Amino acid sequence: MDERLIEAVELFEDVMVFGTERVLKNVKADVWQEYSPEQIQMLKLVNKNGPLPAGMIAELQCVHKSAISNRLKKLEEKRLIEIVKSEGDQRSKLVVLTEEGRGVVMESDQAVYTYIEALFADQMKDEELDQFLSMFRKIKSILKLEGERK
Repeated sequence: MDERLIEAVELFEDVMVFGTERVLKNVKADVWQEYSPEQIQMLKLVNKNGPLPAGMIAELQCVHKSAISNRLKKLEEKRLIEIVKSEGDQRSKLVVLTEEGRGVVMESDQAVYTYIEALFADQMKDEELDQFLSMFRKIKSILKLEGERK
């Protein structure tokens, strides 16, 4: 196996694990104190993908459906989401983001962007950022294609 690929996988895992941990510990925003990372991730998924069934959210968060129901209940009580019947199938229900939920996503995103911007300031040149974006766009495209084949 190509040693570079092994190193790339290890670096990717390190960035995912330690990067996520560092952001969760260091981003100072009220929204991150009020909601769990899992709740914020759920809101972000619905915001990005539109109304989703709970089962799809569980799949995207890589957890069992039972773990989702408690999160949904809490977010619904805080009026960040609504559970509505699907127009196509009245038996199925979809999770829809409310205006308040969109506000939480925006506040969370802004806090992360501000933190990352400060972290990278004077550490990364524009050229390096462009290379990073190009590579991650390519990785996303490859992963998306793989997901569509399954």
